Amino acid sequence: MGEGKGSTLVHLLVVVLCLVAFGFAIAAERRRSTGHIEKDATNATYCVYNSDVATGYGVGAFLFLLSSESLLMGVTRCMCFGRSLAPGGDRAWSIIYFVSSWATFLVAEACLIAGAQKNAYHTKYVGMVYAQNFACETLRKGVFIAGAVFVVATMILNVYYYMYFSKATATKAALKTNRTSSVGMTGYP
Repeated sequence: MGEGKGSTLVHLLVVVLCLVAFGFAIAAERRRSTGHIEKDATNATYCVYNSDVATGYGVGAFLFLLSSESLLMGVTRCMCFGRSLAPGGDRAWSIIYFVSSWATFLVAEACLIAGAQKNAYHTKYVGMVYAQNFACETLRKGVFIAGAVFVVATMILNVYYYMYFSKATATKAALKTNRTSSVGMTGYP
């Protein structure tokens, strides 16, 4: 581990967990439930929805992204509870990336869990809806894609956050070891 570089294992785990979340989000978008109208023996119309697999993919993406963010915040102690950061550009950038990564993380999680919930509602809980003239409601196209885009943005921002956080903590440690005192202390004769 070089000075200010951070742990390669943490970088690798964050990237892998985010890429798995991205893959699940894309799979959820491709397997969204769709509905079609059918008539029963009494001539009543109702919606029939296909499988619920996109809900599982959406929840999986949610959990993988959550574990990635939890890992990084655990390692860096959420930037609030660990060592203080050395003043300078590295601290400023780590704060900017910290706030930005949390913002994109919250949007990604909201897209993924809302998409999974909306998809589950149509496939699991609306078995038969009787009405005269209606269309089957389905999850809007692009909800999981938006989540996937924000997953990638979160991954990039998290990598930069950890990189600058590591530089700022390493700079502080280096300054502490190289510190010399300008106050001369001599013993009494």
